[in-house]
Amino acid sequence: MKNLDDIANQIQARLDEKDTVREIAIKSSRAIIRISGGVIHSMHKKEEFQGMMGEALDEAQRLRSLLADHPEIWNSGLVEDAMQELSEAVILMAIANEEELPDPDDMGVPITAYLLGLADCIGELRRFALESLRQGKMEKATSYLEMMEEFFKVIMRFDYPDALVSIRRKQDVARSLLEKTRGEVAVAMSSKVLGDKITALYDKL
Repeated sequence: MKNLDDIANQIQARLDEKDTVREIAIKSSRAIIRISGGVIHSMHKKEEFQGMMGEALDEAQRLRSLLADHPEIWNSGLVEDAMQELSEAVILMAIANEEELPDPDDMGVPITAYLLGLADCIGELRRFALESLRQGKMEKATSYLEMMEEFFKVIMRFDYPDALVSIRRKQDVARSLLEKTRGEVAVAMSSKVLGDKITALYDKL
């Protein structure tokens, strides 16, 4: 067994490389999550976010290139979380810019990460709807509610085991958020109608 040490050294070298790549992937994934979260926060604050979005997309491209020879790391949970957050940010950016939604293949993200990011958009759309209600923009709030309903119908089409895509909990959360938002928009609309009637009545006096 003269070659035993050679084989052991070869295995060790490959594992050392994989460990190094994994550590870099963890840092990169955390950066993507942080930047993507910043993009979404800036959208709600109506601040500039295009620069951060470009930074997140560039980091994702670097991560894809790094893991080209390590598909087991690319398909791991630590990377999927980052691609999910990135997908959510890019989808919301498309909505904000009134553009077509991005294609997961064009983005280069796993389809499951994209789907989970799409599901998370429902919560962000609720925040947009509530802010519109606060500003008295009923039509805008209704538009966001309609988007929530459309997204909800889509994610409810997916009934697969968690081993394929862990979407069941997000479906339950989305259902709850949608029901709350429907109620809040309905109450706001009723209040507006009543307020308009009272105003019209006073105008006649």
